[in-house]
Amino acid sequence: MKTKEIKEQLRPSHAPPISAKDCLSTGSTLLNLAISGKPSWGFVKGHYYWIVGDSVSGKTWLSLTCLAEASLNASFKDYRFIYDNNEGGALMDIERFFGKEVARRLEMPSDEADGPAGASSTIEEFFYHIDDALKDGRPFIYILDSMDSLSSESEQNKFQEQKKAHLKDKEVSGSYGDGKAKKNSANLRQLLGPLAKSGSILIVISQTRDNIGFGSQFNPKTHSGGHALKFYATVEIWSSVKATIERDIKGKRRQLGVLCKIKTKKNRITGRERVVYIPIFHSFGIDDVGADIDYLLDEGHWTERKKIIIAPEFKLELPREKLIRQIEEQGLEKDLRMIVGDVWKEIEDACNIHRKSRYE
Repeated sequence: MKTKEIKEQLRPSHAPPISAKDCLSTGSTLLNLAISGKPSWGFVKGHYYWIVGDSVSGKTWLSLTCLAEASLNASFKDYRFIYDNNEGGALMDIERFFGKEVARRLEMPSDEADGPAGASSTIEEFFYHIDDALKDGRPFIYILDSMDSLSSESEQNKFQEQKKAHLKDKEVSGSYGDGKAKKNSANLRQLLGPLAKSGSILIVISQTRDNIGFGSQFNPKTHSGGHALKFYATVEIWSSVKATIERDIKGKRRQLGVLCKIKTKKNRITGRERVVYIPIFHSFGIDDVGADIDYLLDEGHWTERKKIIIAPEFKLELPREKLIRQIEEQGLEKDLRMIVGDVWKEIEDACNIHRKSRYE
């Protein structure tokens, strides 16, 4: 064998391009773009994603909407939908907001778990359930909602020790450290290979906490569960409430939903941090069409005069709500996503530095 042929065989191969069949939409065109730069997908099979956010900032809506997208995607027809709802806080009508197929396929991690309705109650149970799902052999999308609601065996043992000491009028040394950081550090790393092999997706939701320690002036928000949650995530997504969405009804301002600010703070897919704004209505969920229209207006691609939006690609000039209805009634949602994708790409290209490669 010639030297040149040997070198070709030994040369490391480039990572293969991401195939469309391995991708899943988040249910938001703008979030897809913020993650992948593509309007049609944001998540990739075989990876772990971390969503951190303030209360009522859309974390649960975002995670469950991806199940709705998976239910419409033929590449996910054999996937299990596992919702580890240990918070017990998501009481919305699953069928109404996410479809009959999601309601049919949605399952809890176990019928024997100690948490509410079969959800994990401790960090140990969570990892046991993930391990059981991997050993089952069927690929899955697993949502933990949330990391903050998990206790740990060490925390529970400490409570019992404190209780017994109290009854005997004694003191117990040590703190209530919940041990989640150590468990995440040890176990998340071991999940990455099996997740990739099975093509499964893990989404972990965390609640923000006020950072009152050193550096709080630079990072006012923090989280529990340790650094491993961030370190091993393919994408880290932070959500907060930018504003409430209100409307005058019977002479009073009524809240209809929230405008969520979504930021990708870590992104192994594109390496870029991006911020998008997504309206979420209590009676509807993620308003993808409305978000896309607002984006095109904000970037100056479409214009608005006296509350009339001019959408030249559709040859429409209508108020916002009527424009949304026309787009939905005429089935123009995909065309709208492509327009938004083109505008996003144009802006991203303008942000690129076009120079000769140093290492060609």
